[in-house]
Amino acid sequence: MRNVLIHGENITGLQYLLDEKKLLGKIDLVYIDPPFATGGNFTITDGRATTISNSKSGDLAYSDNLVGVDFIDFLRKRLVLLKKLLSEEGSIYLHIDYKIGHYVKILMDEVFGIENFRNDIARVKCNPKNFNRIGFGNLKDLILFYTKSKTPIWNEPREKYTEKDFENLFPKKDKYGRRYTTVPIHAPGETENGKSNQPFRGILPPKGRHWRTDVETLELWDKEGLIEWSSKGNPRKIIFADEREGKRVQDIWEFKDPQYPTYPTEKNSNLLDLIIKTSSKEGSIVLDCFCGSGTTLKSAHLNNRKWIGIDQSGLAIKATRQKLENVEGDIFVAKPDYEFIELNPASRTTVA
Repeated sequence: MRNVLIHGENITGLQYLLDEKKLLGKIDLVYIDPPFATGGNFTITDGRATTISNSKSGDLAYSDNLVGVDFIDFLRKRLVLLKKLLSEEGSIYLHIDYKIGHYVKILMDEVFGIENFRNDIARVKCNPKNFNRIGFGNLKDLILFYTKSKTPIWNEPREKYTEKDFENLFPKKDKYGRRYTTVPIHAPGETENGKSNQPFRGILPPKGRHWRTDVETLELWDKEGLIEWSSKGNPRKIIFADEREGKRVQDIWEFKDPQYPTYPTEKNSNLLDLIIKTSSKEGSIVLDCFCGSGTTLKSAHLNNRKWIGIDQSGLAIKATRQKLENVEGDIFVAKPDYEFIELNPASRTTVA
């Protein structure tokens, strides 16, 4: 499949993907950053994006003029179509702010099923502000992560340990100076039969527990010096810091927005890289139907994924095409080949 960029209202574009492109159940990953029901206008003035402006100065990128029930209904119609497009291994990440996000969570529970809710990710978007207001400062928004089924694509993300992490998580050192920690070799639950409940070096697992692996493996670990015995004769598995890939990524992400964006609400490309690498695979189709300046599409291309972008703003389409023409990364990464589809001849710039 060729990459696709659609200029048009996204509900029309999504239906086009179902009817004309026959992509029912073919999309592995959806990331969307829809309007946040702010009731304001987002503009570009002298090549710089403004946040929210009610003035008529600058070029209108889009209007975020739907609020309340109208906004929820607007979003529901699109989420229903996105669910149809998602593969059984598919995931959706919806980026929203704290003022409307809790209502959107309920909506996504309805559409995708509360059993497929995975995370409410807090994204640190900026440095602390000192605005005079009743309430705590807001430096985060949120990303709601759902899957289509219980068996999504999942490439476990890891981040590097800091020096403080090494000290806290691997407090011990062996005679060669290698940092390590120890973990129990037994786990909750009894097994009546099987190799995980047999004696190891003359001892049985504690009552109500079983060995994490078979006794033959425990014997091998002990022979290789990977079992540490306490003064009371309790065995624990040795885990060396230099053999770990890193720590698990948690649900608070610090990916601050560009300080001087060229398009309103432009997102950090590292954020998209993390999502794309985690919840898709090479050759997967990644869809962003509020593609804005095309950050999702560019990250998908650089990570060897196929992509589809939709936006009804002429300025967004222009910004996306410019971004795709300036692919950064490996010197051998070619500019993306894509099909451009015009479903919006009037080039409307308002969300409705």
